[in-house]
Amino acid sequence: MTTAVLPGFVAPFVVHFDDLDAMGIVHNARYAVFLERALSQWWSERGHSYAGGRPTTSDVMHAVAEYSISYKAPVRGTGEIGVHFWIETLGETSAVYRFRILSADGRTVHAEGRRVNVKLDPRTLRPAPWSDDARAHASTLLSS
Repeated sequence: MTTAVLPGFVAPFVVHFDDLDAMGIVHNARYAVFLERALSQWWSERGHSYAGGRPTTSDVMHAVAEYSISYKAPVRGTGEIGVHFWIETLGETSAVYRFRILSADGRTVHAEGRRVNVKLDPRTLRPAPWSDDARAHASTLLSS
């Protein structure tokens, strides 16, 4: 997996047989799952996850407010790909992620898109500010 793709982070990811549709290409709905798993792993490694069925920090309490994706070239078959993501904008209560699904060598963009997360107060389910810790980690993913 190439690491020359910047800004953000490229998570190596493996496509499995059950990710494929009847034509032997990755089913369109799986791309959102690939992004979700890559983001979850990245944040978990930084202390923001679920353990014992409970959030480790309030920052994992967020909702996806918007999601869009453009498919460029099908992922054909199983094997390694890359999930490249970065934060385009970090607001008081929201984060705008951009992402690309890449070939293992990073030369082919299979899909690209945008996802907006809004952090929620666990009690009221209303928008709430990100913690200083989440902001510090998120800042490493900012595109500028």
